[in-house]
Amino acid sequence: MLLIALLYYQNEKKLYFDLAKTKMQNIASNISSQITHSHMNGHGLELSQFLKTDIYKISFYDENRRKIFGNLNDTIDFSKKIIEKEKNFILVNDSTYGHLGIYYIAIEENLFFNRVAKLKNEIIILFLIIYFMVSVLGFFLAKLFLKPIKDERKRLNNFIKDTTHELNTPISAILMSAEEEHLSSKQIKRIKLAAQRISEVYKDLTYIFLEDKRVLSEPKEHNLKELINTQIKYFEALAQKKKISIDTFLEDTFFTIDENDFIRLFNNILSNAIKYNKQKGKIEIELKNHTLTISDSGIGIEKDKINDIFSRYYRATDYSGGFGIGLNIVKNICEKYSIKIVVDSTLKKGTSFILKF
Repeated sequence: MLLIALLYYQNEKKLYFDLAKTKMQNIASNISSQITHSHMNGHGLELSQFLKTDIYKISFYDENRRKIFGNLNDTIDFSKKIIEKEKNFILVNDSTYGHLGIYYIAIEENLFFNRVAKLKNEIIILFLIIYFMVSVLGFFLAKLFLKPIKDERKRLNNFIKDTTHELNTPISAILMSAEEEHLSSKQIKRIKLAAQRISEVYKDLTYIFLEDKRVLSEPKEHNLKELINTQIKYFEALAQKKKISIDTFLEDTFFTIDENDFIRLFNNILSNAIKYNKQKGKIEIELKNHTLTISDSGIGIEKDKINDIFSRYYRATDYSGGFGIGLNIVKNICEKYSIKIVVDSTLKKGTSFILKF
């Protein structure tokens, strides 16, 4: 911007100078023409008529370079055609050739440097305005570009806090329940639930961050009905804790998928259906026509947040625990096996996850 401003200033200054010089040369030529014409006709010429302007100062000089008449009092260097001074410049013209005893005409211009000073101020003001606008634009663009990084950092910080909380709760439950030497059935049940939760957290973390680098079995054809029934038993204790009923309507459905992947997929959806359900709520699981539907009577999801729930670390609500990676795992598995997933939710009424194999 400084370079552009400097080049523009230099160009405009040169243009102003050329225009002023051209005007002065025209004036000098016009005066010289009148002097020559008067001399040739044998008439005198009233030189004072040329001094009736505030724009220029004009003086006339004889052969010895002495001033004959005029209002220009500066010392003139007659060896130069253009004399530049601090606040003006002077043009020296010798085209009269001694007519009427005048050998030199000197004209001083008084507007050029004022125009240049005005131009300089205009460029500085314009530069400051553009600089301010670019700075403001740059500031907002920087904020815009940094926003995803800040959001990701915030999500990561929240994820660390939530993970600590998620692990701390079941670990504390195990430690408290195991304090007594003889455990009651209720304490054993509580330990099982806590251990189950730690296991779920561990599996989710290894799947997302370690990409489950264990030797995975090749995808095989499985009866999804059998896998679902097995996993539902795994969640019965957790559902009973909130007095949630789980109703199933399952048909034999065969699909080629890695068993662990399907378990991750199903468990994360069912876990959320329990976690975000109300006390004494219900869950319906239906499997038919190669479509798995898991519906709950929970808090629901706002319409404008449905597209974001599959993003890593994203949590649509603080209603319950979690750290926002479960549905990201679901999305990854669905993409891996070309499973179409649709979410239908009504706030405060419930949510349905519909998977088409």
